[in-house]
Amino acid sequence: MDAPIDVSRLREWVGRSQTLDDIATETKSRTLAAALDYDADPWGGQLFPLAHWAHFNPTEPQHALDIGGHPRLGGFLPPVPLPRRMWAGSELTFHRPIAVGQQLQDVQTVTDVSLRTGRTGQLVFVTVTHEISADGSHAITDRHTVVYREAAAPRETAAQTPAERAARKPADTSAWDYGRITRPDETLLFRYSALTFNAHRIHYDRDFCINEEGYPGLVVHGPLLATLMLDAFLRHRPGEQIDSFSFTARRPVFDGAPVAAVGRQTTASTTEVAILDPAGHACLTGTIDH
Repeated sequence: MDAPIDVSRLREWVGRSQTLDDIATETKSRTLAAALDYDADPWGGQLFPLAHWAHFNPTEPQHALDIGGHPRLGGFLPPVPLPRRMWAGSELTFHRPIAVGQQLQDVQTVTDVSLRTGRTGQLVFVTVTHEISADGSHAITDRHTVVYREAAAPRETAAQTPAERAARKPADTSAWDYGRITRPDETLLFRYSALTFNAHRIHYDRDFCINEEGYPGLVVHGPLLATLMLDAFLRHRPGEQIDSFSFTARRPVFDGAPVAAVGRQTTASTTEVAILDPAGHACLTGTIDH
């Protein structure tokens, strides 16, 4: 993209707010548990800490979606003139647990828009702060950042197949306190997209991924990877109260490749967590305070 981006115009969206309502349903909780490969709901009538991502689903009609499957920009979110978008990370504070059956409200506010330059060109970061309440009590603060990127250059090498990625050995996790291996395949990506009503084509349309976005395969959702990180921690320390969780996406993960959700305790109340690809690269990194 050659034209400069008028970030001052995009920053006019800072302060815009919208409020969504939902119910913490048992069906959503059971469905998320199934996607995480539990035989039954393991959370004892409470929502998994990141289950709010499966609520407040988008309700835009088909004609209001862009070519990538997202609601068109320029309404609540600023009209960023870049075609590709990824979840860059989140900073979450958990004020109280949410029980199944509670009435939920999400007050969403655009709190920052910034322009940077990376090795792939111009990048626009948009941060939305979610203040989530359950039955009127403040439950979660989620500061969620999305990055918009320029169009991809044409691929010069053939895309690796999911079977070739699946044949790779998982990363060595011996330097960590624990590690849980998952192979996010097409089925898991479909189930998570359905659970969150996420129509972004990079998660299910392989031709679009390869030919339009320049990726070698389907992209595993950033929030799904974060969910795998937090789930692995709770399997390692069942019943632990989580006070906060922050993470940053470092590189994309593609369907079929085994990923290791790892963690190691760094202080009495802090655990460093990550998602490792088969080469041992940290694709997501984060911190859990507990």
